[in-house]
Amino acid sequence: MKYKLALIATSLGFALASGHAQAATKWNMATGFADNNFQTVNVKAFAEDVKRLSGGELEIVVHSAMSLYRQPEIKRAVSTGQIQIGEILLSAYGNEDPMFEADSIPFLAVGYDEVMTLYQAQKPFLEERFNRTGTTLLYAVAWPGTALYTKTPVTQLSDLEGVKMRAYNAATARLAERLGAIPTTVEAVEVPQAFSTGMIQAMITSPTTGVDTHSWEFIQHYLNLQAWHNKNFVIVNQKAFDRLDPKTQEAVRKAAALAEERGWAASKQAGEAAVKTLASKGVAITEPSPELMREIKDASRPMIDEWVKKSGPDGAAIMQKLE
Repeated sequence: MKYKLALIATSLGFALASGHAQAATKWNMATGFADNNFQTVNVKAFAEDVKRLSGGELEIVVHSAMSLYRQPEIKRAVSTGQIQIGEILLSAYGNEDPMFEADSIPFLAVGYDEVMTLYQAQKPFLEERFNRTGTTLLYAVAWPGTALYTKTPVTQLSDLEGVKMRAYNAATARLAERLGAIPTTVEAVEVPQAFSTGMIQAMITSPTTGVDTHSWEFIQHYLNLQAWHNKNFVIVNQKAFDRLDPKTQEAVRKAAALAEERGWAASKQAGEAAVKTLASKGVAITEPSPELMREIKDASRPMIDEWVKKSGPDGAAIMQKLE
């Protein structure tokens, strides 16, 4: 009899354990960047924190390097519930709303302190826009400041005339035009092939993307413009989030706060390390002359005015915070 009772108790324990395991929720998360990129490393740490803080109640499976969705498709996939969570380069959606392209308006915010001020000013307006599409903002992380990558030195603006330049959002396409170059849309993971086939001959991007794409194999010059810092945003489908119990929701929020703080620190470190790597691979790291910087700023200045006009009162409110 005691044996039967023990067996029943053991069986019941296995059943309860099995039921608990089946009750755990699994989310799919899409991101467009490679596994070794600091943004993806941070995303994976976020997923681990969620699992730990939720006591295993929520597991996030990260699909990197556009393996689940192409970068431009991720925002809609989260909004429509095809996936529960995703990481997006917000400026890639600048055609949808001027507020989304603020990150890539040249010289609107320069350096991490100004970029954080921009983020805090943007945040309530972005949250409102995300909520309209059934999504919620969890956290954002800035990229290191941008640089101009070219095959030949650029010492004056006319050196860019007719050059095919990578564009990855509306603002970079507009900037290429303002600089006299020809904008060509290319995603980060497609950069090496685009250079090798002659599709592009120059790009403006972060030092970390330069390392991720092994840019030293196809360019020789890095001009440190520091024109802007793009930001990646992690968003979650609101219905999926609402289905979580309060304790698990809080775990997600805590993990997001950790990821944001960790990510901004990692961005600074990754940017410095990337520049050193590029230099060690033979890429010439140079600062623009005052004359060249003046030419670039003069050419791009109308983009700030255009953005403020397009974004209306919200953009004007942000500019007040930046001035």
